[in-house]
Amino acid sequence: MGAAVVLGMLDGADSSSPTANGDSQGPRLSPSCWSLEAEELCSLIEKPVLLYTDFSLWRSTHKNRINMAFKGEDHLDSLPLPVQRMHLIQVDSVQRWMEDLKLMTDCECMCILQSKPISTEKDEQNELLLSSQYSTCDNLQLILKRAWIISTELTRIAQKLEKNRWQRVHSMTVRVNCHVRSMINEYNTFTMNSSEEMHQFEKLLIDKCSEFTAFTERCIQTEDEQALKSMKSCINETLTTVAQYFGQLIELVLAHEAQNLLRQIELSDSVYITESAISSLFSLTQEGAHLCRIIAKEGGVVTLFKICRQDCFRCLYPQTLRTLASICCVEEGMHQLEKVDGILCLADILTDNTHSEATHAEAAAVIAQITSPHLTFTQHLSSFLENMEEIVTALVKLCQEASSGEVFLLASAALANITFFDTMACEILLQLNAMKILLAACSDKHLVDTPYSRDQVVTILANMSVLDQCASEIIQGNGVQLLMEMLFERSSSGNSAEVAACERVQQKSAVTLARLSRDPEVADAAVKLSCIPRLIKLCRSPTERNNSDSVLVACLAALRRLAVISPDGLEDSDFQQLVKPRLVDSFLLCTNMEESFV
Repeated sequence: MGAAVVLGMLDGADSSSPTANGDSQGPRLSPSCWSLEAEELCSLIEKPVLLYTDFSLWRSTHKNRINMAFKGEDHLDSLPLPVQRMHLIQVDSVQRWMEDLKLMTDCECMCILQSKPISTEKDEQNELLLSSQYSTCDNLQLILKRAWIISTELTRIAQKLEKNRWQRVHSMTVRVNCHVRSMINEYNTFTMNSSEEMHQFEKLLIDKCSEFTAFTERCIQTEDEQALKSMKSCINETLTTVAQYFGQLIELVLAHEAQNLLRQIELSDSVYITESAISSLFSLTQEGAHLCRIIAKEGGVVTLFKICRQDCFRCLYPQTLRTLASICCVEEGMHQLEKVDGILCLADILTDNTHSEATHAEAAAVIAQITSPHLTFTQHLSSFLENMEEIVTALVKLCQEASSGEVFLLASAALANITFFDTMACEILLQLNAMKILLAACSDKHLVDTPYSRDQVVTILANMSVLDQCASEIIQGNGVQLLMEMLFERSSSGNSAEVAACERVQQKSAVTLARLSRDPEVADAAVKLSCIPRLIKLCRSPTERNNSDSVLVACLAALRRLAVISPDGLEDSDFQQLVKPRLVDSFLLCTNMEESFV
């Protein structure tokens, strides 16, 4: 988050987050913010702030517990292919080659055999349903990997075609033809009820691939530049058509498999079969936002909430809720959740003491997902406001009774996001003594053991600090000491996500100090704990703040507030450079100065 955004936050709203009253577009940063005097800044700090939590960062570090809106990469510019396999790119290149080698050699064999599958006996199709379910996920993974290879090859063909590398274009076209036939054959070997529409697209794609191969073969047999130029436009058109047919076929395959899994969940009375189907469905959600949209459109949210309303499937609630959280990263999932009264169901689960902690934690994860400030389509969740008080109460209790850091993280993240959703949440938290509970939890290293957890806590403190009553709670709970410690937050691993979390902790703790310091008692406590020297250090030393401009602006704001209370705590040079000038001038001075340890 850059300095400009922080200045916007100090002005009462984040430029990308929902406003406190639920509007999707808050006031954006204006150039006038850069010419604020110190007195104006101090008055602005008192306004509500939306310091939203980058929920995706800690989530990715915690085994992708909740899949936020993930944008896959389209491998062919002319078509938004539904295959999103970006995580494959992140593995070692040799490992990728070893994985792809089998598919490529199989593809050559299948081409020679004309893709004729060995027929299965009818009685073999009556094998145990459990066996087919067990392999569904693996089969889909194979199809998705093959599809990723094909989409990559199509992109490379387009690149070689631009350079008139006809020999390479032809050889790659032959390879794509083989891969397409192999993929279709592989899919047909494990699916038994594919639709007529799917068969039509399979035939269209195979015919178009054959036509594509024939086109490119003619190109390598001629050296007539004029003929090649005229054929190039035809090849481009054919390539686009192949990509379109391929994308539509993959879309049908994924929708068909989602339908099969959802049908299994709806029709089965067996806990084991239902668990297997939900597990496969969850694996599909991890392939990206596009698959989550497909599942939502096929009624996935409705089906999963039916499971959450049946006592006979109580043991499957955690897994079901985890899958729901993934699907609700997309707008289609959120709309479905609202239609089936999903908020009410989640509230019932959270307030039911007979459920396990794991179930409560996963319900909290769904709440955190659907209230995320990163999502722009949460405004329609009108039923959430109706159930907010009992949800917040249950989440505070879950924070207080959490047996592990992960449970606390999920519950506190949900609370942090709710404080953005509606300002009334902060008042409810104050009535529930939530600040005391959160401050006590921070002293337990077993619960608050990562920067991600501290990020959730300080986000809640920052949003609650706009209430005048919070100052006394902070003093009683030794909160100023905690905020001071958070100013020293540093990453131990150097991981980029953890570094970003540490920056947010520093920034939000500084803003919270600036707000709370309007109370003389809090300001006096901050001065006694040597907050001023630490803030000066953060302003003057880029490495102390991880070169973060947002941390710098927040520290300058806090320093100026404390300087009003205790001007003797600053040396003259610090006052002249960090307090007296306009905020923008001090900011530019600190960003351009050499690191100083004076």
